[in-house]
Amino acid sequence: MNPPHLAIAIDGPVASGKTTVARRLADRLNLLYLDTGAMYRALANVALHTGTDVDNEPAIARLLETHRIEVGLDRTAPLGFRISVDGVELAERTLQSSEVTAIVSTIAAHPRVREAMVHEQRRIAAAGDVVMAGRDIGTVVLPGAPVKIFLTASVRSRVARRRTQLAAAGVDVDEHRLFEEIEERDRLDRSRAVSPLVTAPDAHIVDSSDQSVDQTVDELVTIVERQRAGGV
Repeated sequence: MNPPHLAIAIDGPVASGKTTVARRLADRLNLLYLDTGAMYRALANVALHTGTDVDNEPAIARLLETHRIEVGLDRTAPLGFRISVDGVELAERTLQSSEVTAIVSTIAAHPRVREAMVHEQRRIAAAGDVVMAGRDIGTVVLPGAPVKIFLTASVRSRVARRRTQLAAAGVDVDEHRLFEEIEERDRLDRSRAVSPLVTAPDAHIVDSSDQSVDQTVDELVTIVERQRAGGV
């Protein structure tokens, strides 16, 4: 699908820095921003509060029909966008809770869930220029995006970044436990049958392990500018 507006697709494993980098890039380029993972986390939060079996795909899919999950692109919002369930906006602390993190990969692996989410993500991209971050943006959601980035980093770097992110959201997680969670999340994301985490053939691979956020964003701005100028 080719979006009618400028779409920058940023994919990568959990805690690779894509959320921070994507938002900073959107600010630099004066674009809107969306972290698609928050949509799955919002649904995971609904499943927790309703006691829904996360392995029951029909039941999880029904939650999307019975609960209104809405996304609003808003650069002034704390997350860079707003996401609400039945009219109640969710805070980052809720979306990043350990309980949500423990089940979000299972929920995101359900084909019916991904189909509904991808439909909504494409609708958002069709509405205007956007930087969209996730795990299947360049391969599934917006395969025709003119700029695709696959952002990666070492597991150790990702653990450190994730701890910092969670601490800022008021969530305290043991480092060893976080290391195990990230490795398990990688395994699940890469092995799932539907939309596994893979690098799009035409994506620019950027390793941010030894770079600051600003250095990584500078590299991405260069890629975008080169692409806009008709380069590779």
